[in-house]
Amino acid sequence: MQTYNLPDEGGHFGTYGGVFVAETLIAALDELKAAYRAAKDDPEFQAEFMCELKHYVGRPSPIYHARRLSEKLGGAQILLKREDLNHTGAHKVNNCVGQALLARRMKKPRVIAETGAGQHGVATATIAARYGFECVVYMGLEDIRRQTANVYRMKLLGAAVVPVESGSKTLKDAMNEALRDWVTNVSNTFYIIGTVAGPHPYPMLVRDFQTVIGKECLTQMPEAFGRQPDCVIACVGGGSNAMGIFHPYIPHENVRLIGVEAAGEGIASGRHCAPLTANAKPGVLHGNRTRLMQDADGQIVETHSISAGLDYPGVGPEHAWLKDSGRAEYVAITDDEALGAFHGLCRQEGIIPALESAHAVAYAMKIAPTLPKNQLLLINLSGRGDKDMHTVAEASGILL
Repeated sequence: MQTYNLPDEGGHFGTYGGVFVAETLIAALDELKAAYRAAKDDPEFQAEFMCELKHYVGRPSPIYHARRLSEKLGGAQILLKREDLNHTGAHKVNNCVGQALLARRMKKPRVIAETGAGQHGVATATIAARYGFECVVYMGLEDIRRQTANVYRMKLLGAAVVPVESGSKTLKDAMNEALRDWVTNVSNTFYIIGTVAGPHPYPMLVRDFQTVIGKECLTQMPEAFGRQPDCVIACVGGGSNAMGIFHPYIPHENVRLIGVEAAGEGIASGRHCAPLTANAKPGVLHGNRTRLMQDADGQIVETHSISAGLDYPGVGPEHAWLKDSGRAEYVAITDDEALGAFHGLCRQEGIIPALESAHAVAYAMKIAPTLPKNQLLLINLSGRGDKDMHTVAEASGILL
């Protein structure tokens, strides 16, 4: 299928993607494109990347059959790709290893990152400690409040965490500040973007490093279950975990790809982070053209999700293209539904998921009872829920 080979040379996925940045960054992006092109074709780089994923991250992550949950729901079988078992507790570290190896190859001694739920920040700080980089992480003040444990983890690992007090004080604003830092310090700094957004080549580069998830599934599913899944389901904020598992499955046209956005308090309320489900109009944000939550004047509107990692007004440009092309479907799950799935997975399987991942679990729980028992629903369980204890407790009226 055509979508498998995108983006084009200019970084376009159909009408989405591209490069919309200050002139100061064009040379840096050209340098990054050239370095990545060389690294992709370098067997030594690829071998070191895979070695780090195996011995430092702990890959391959297993696929787990959630039998008790499947039996309780009484329909399709629910399978979990256990990215929560990775070192640092989420899929984010896959991409951070790849970009850190690129930074070292490009002789950049300083790395910066944006973070929402803190998992990308923790992974960046972890890898910076691993390779001896100076590390600065930008994080919205609201997300710092929601994710205090991850802030402390980043500091323990040697990173400077910079609070961002502009706008809604969440992921969008943290990314704005990180881009400003990069413009100012472009000669010695590598910006490790955490999702499949940003200017080209980032949506492609992050996707490629994350496709280790889907590539493992292509091998693991026939070995353990005799065939590929009927559906692959993943939560979508920027969408790197979803893109990582979706992309290797794009040519497998019998496999449904379902991205789950955050409906927050409901699409009709306007307090959500579901630009694809809400059919948001295209616009430009953080260096690329994609579908964005915006008002009539094209200004970005404030978003809401109980999950800090999904609290973003846009989506990776490849997701926007997959929706328009019809290859992937996009749905939305509310805060309350995600919390229900969070508690359900805890009680039925002894697995505490990240609130982001709980959105994907919630949608699988919604459709499983409507499907035959021989159907296989493969969920990318993108992270573990340690970081969300305070948020879940607060939502339950409990003070920790």
